[in-house]
Amino acid sequence: MEARQQAEQQQAIREAMAAQRAALERDPGDPTIGNPDGDVTIVEFFDYQCGYCKSVMEPLMELVAKDGNIRLVLKEFPILGPASQVAARASLAAAKQGKYDVFHLDLMRLRGRLTEGAIYQVAREAGLDLDILKADMASPAIQAQIQKTYQLAQALQIQGTPAFTIGERLIPGAISQEQMVELVAKVRQGG
Repeated sequence: MEARQQAEQQQAIREAMAAQRAALERDPGDPTIGNPDGDVTIVEFFDYQCGYCKSVMEPLMELVAKDGNIRLVLKEFPILGPASQVAARASLAAAKQGKYDVFHLDLMRLRGRLTEGAIYQVAREAGLDLDILKADMASPAIQAQIQKTYQLAQALQIQGTPAFTIGERLIPGAISQEQMVELVAKVRQGG
């Protein structure tokens, strides 16, 4: 009975992914890294305070750089407290200044406790104009983008970070670069 329930849950997730494909992979409000025309799209739901998210970031970036044909969509999914919310809003606001990539990577590499002060220090070091950043962070569009990610995560039954989608697969939790390579290869083989 448990196996049947698990199979039904997996089928429901696959159906939700199919129904939500555009929101998952092509939402113009989501930052992307890598090849914008890549033949494989990896979507990551993450939180800046998630240790597992931090541990998979470098291998993921290496894969995107080495492969050259992957489009990485980053879903700001701040579920680990108020500092996560501030970091997510700041990151989306950094995109308006054309600095999402550097700010995102610097925040993910940040060690120690994530605080508002630390977030703004990273922003300063990334060359962001803090006055503009703070004004953009207050934009209703930024909060709406985060809300869309929450709704999408709920539809896909994502409850933690990191969570990835690669092709038709939803992968909850951290995975190795080797597993990512295998999943990308399966997508390219049509599976």
